[in-house]
Amino acid sequence: MDKYIDMYLEYLLYQRNYSQLTISGYKEDLVFYKDYVNSQNKSFLEIDYAFIRKFYNYMDYLKYSKNTISRKISAIRSFYKYLARNGFIGFNPFSLTNGPKKDKLLPKFLYYNELEELFNACDLNTFLGVRDRLLLEMLYATGMRVGELEMIKINDINFYDNSIKILGKGNKERIVYFGEYAREILDMYLNKRDDKCEYLFINNNKERLTARGVRYIINKVVEKASLNTKVSPHMLRHSFATHLLNEGCDLLSVQELLGHESLRATQVYTHVTNDRLKDVYLKSHPRNNTRIGDNNDI
Repeated sequence: MDKYIDMYLEYLLYQRNYSQLTISGYKEDLVFYKDYVNSQNKSFLEIDYAFIRKFYNYMDYLKYSKNTISRKISAIRSFYKYLARNGFIGFNPFSLTNGPKKDKLLPKFLYYNELEELFNACDLNTFLGVRDRLLLEMLYATGMRVGELEMIKINDINFYDNSIKILGKGNKERIVYFGEYAREILDMYLNKRDDKCEYLFINNNKERLTARGVRYIINKVVEKASLNTKVSPHMLRHSFATHLLNEGCDLLSVQELLGHESLRATQVYTHVTNDRLKDVYLKSHPRNNTRIGDNNDI
């Protein structure tokens, strides 16, 4: 990899306290950009506006979505801001450009009956089946990120009040809670364990289960449940937030439980719940617009 990228990633890790998951995302976008720079026989230090336009056209050629392009440009702009601030370049060339306006994509979530199908697809007669059920229960019960889930240690769990201490983005701690369904499976899981690993979720080798392993397990459970939808760990997080708001939980509480730094990030879920409420209204209210003109009783 390039020395400038290495220095920048170390800066994000040690000075900005970014999580490994976030840094991996920056690294992926910057390596993609580095490969393009090299293909044009250029250096990071000699980029101009014309080159940036060619880079935009290249991503359009690859048919990247507006959201993907916007994310990559954001990572690259931050990288050049670091280079300029440390005197490697005179100014940040990406400060003159704006990324494409993001598409407004509403978060996808699962309905409760779909969640029940996932939960019931896990075989509670086997240790791995119990582990998989607990994994699903915890993601849905707490709304935590998959990167947070994989780092849970048994000592992080408060069994007295069913809470877990989570280390989230930017190494910020927060407390999440889980209910009696998850607690029942948690007790069953711990009673079946016979290892000394400090982490809650373990793989076949009795080592910490990785985020990649979590995604693999969810895909296998979805296949077993015969759900006709792609399910990710983040979709369970979306389901957690959406269902809380549907049941009357206030937005600020959901923000805190999700670990969002900005309320704006949480507000996207209100669009989902508002769409649901509108649908319920249109189907249920006796004087909505779909009934105007019905003169059968005249």
